[in-house]
Amino acid sequence: MSTNTINIKPAKGKLGVLLVGLGAVSTTFVAGVEAIKKGIRKPIGSLTQMGHIRLGKRTDNRNPLVKDLVPLADLNDLVYGAWDIFPDNGYEAACKAGVIPMDLLDQIKDDLQNLRPMAAVYDKSYCRKLEATHYKKADNKMLLAESLIKDIENFKTKNKCDRMTMIWCASTEAFNTVSDSHKSLRSFEDGLKNNDPTISPSMIYAYAAFKSRIGYANGAPNLTGEIPALIELAHEMGVPSSGKDLKTGQTLMKTILGPGLAARYLAISGWFSTNILGNRDGEVLDAPENFKTKEESKLSVLESILRPSLYPDLYGNLYHKVRIEYYPPRGDNKEGWDNIDIVGWLGLPMQLKVNFLCRDSILAAPLVLDVVLFMDLAQRSGLKGLQEWLSFYYKSPMVKEGLTPIHNLFHQELKLMNTLRHLAGETQITFLGLDYYM
Repeated sequence: MSTNTINIKPAKGKLGVLLVGLGAVSTTFVAGVEAIKKGIRKPIGSLTQMGHIRLGKRTDNRNPLVKDLVPLADLNDLVYGAWDIFPDNGYEAACKAGVIPMDLLDQIKDDLQNLRPMAAVYDKSYCRKLEATHYKKADNKMLLAESLIKDIENFKTKNKCDRMTMIWCASTEAFNTVSDSHKSLRSFEDGLKNNDPTISPSMIYAYAAFKSRIGYANGAPNLTGEIPALIELAHEMGVPSSGKDLKTGQTLMKTILGPGLAARYLAISGWFSTNILGNRDGEVLDAPENFKTKEESKLSVLESILRPSLYPDLYGNLYHKVRIEYYPPRGDNKEGWDNIDIVGWLGLPMQLKVNFLCRDSILAAPLVLDVVLFMDLAQRSGLKGLQEWLSFYYKSPMVKEGLTPIHNLFHQELKLMNTLRHLAGETQITFLGLDYYM
């Protein structure tokens, strides 16, 4: 056993889950949880609900469920709130998204109909492809933030929530870089009052969450929680922050295949990735400024896995290209193609081709559930600021300045599991295993 003495507050009472965006991902998440609660579906894809964790030696045969090791919120205690730039309730939004079969959707119709979005924070310069009809209007961005804070307070009171957490499930914002207003909390708040154009809607939501003393998770590649001002605020308010960009289809495959190829020291001369998808996210990404944000997230993955500076002969000349094409007939059923040009012994070429016909929101929904439950656990455990141990769920994991993000999925999983062992007072597992043979 570990000597760890972390005091985790119990997961008692209602947990308010505040969803920014009530589109395909959010409605699929809510529908899935409600279907699980009714016993008509299994929580496939969710580590918190289906995952076991090894404790102690292999010979001990201790493999409890994760949710039995650490105190996670019960699904029956989740209460949903949402903001969206369109007024459709959860059922109407789910019907338009077209992800969930109607025969299943009708079994949870009442649960989704009761989810009515609050007016969102909207800035057309960050989302040019969508024309909002349900959004807040104010003279400056500080007033918008204060309106969100009021929404949070009202939601907590109305639903008698004991705890809350927030996650961004809306579209990718236009590309943004760190500006002077992002460098300190004081300058950020001045920027809010002065309508600084570099302060995006996602930053306003994160600010409102932290000021309300609740955690914020970034499910998109937006520049948000990693800016110095919001890191400062998260620490000041004692709340967790995680992100960014939920790792679902093609990038998930890269974090699985990349480590395998690197472990066998196979050279890679080129990796070409292209996608077609027709959901709202695809429509937004059809704008070059929004695609650039996503492209940066997708391109960053291979660098830390392959480490070309250490292995210039293997990966020094890697040509990595990513494309996303908006194709309405596919809806949420995304298709990704990868062509990987490999070089092996004697410098002879090989190829690996992957055609992943996936369902974007079906892959994302269980990640939303896990992130929400783990963010709540983090807050009850007194963990504040960037939660690198949740990198397992993100394409572009946020880390402390000066650290290289870990993208290898298997290293991320080990970090996640060892963090859970640490919180539970259990010994870390290194897989050294020499003691079995000595």
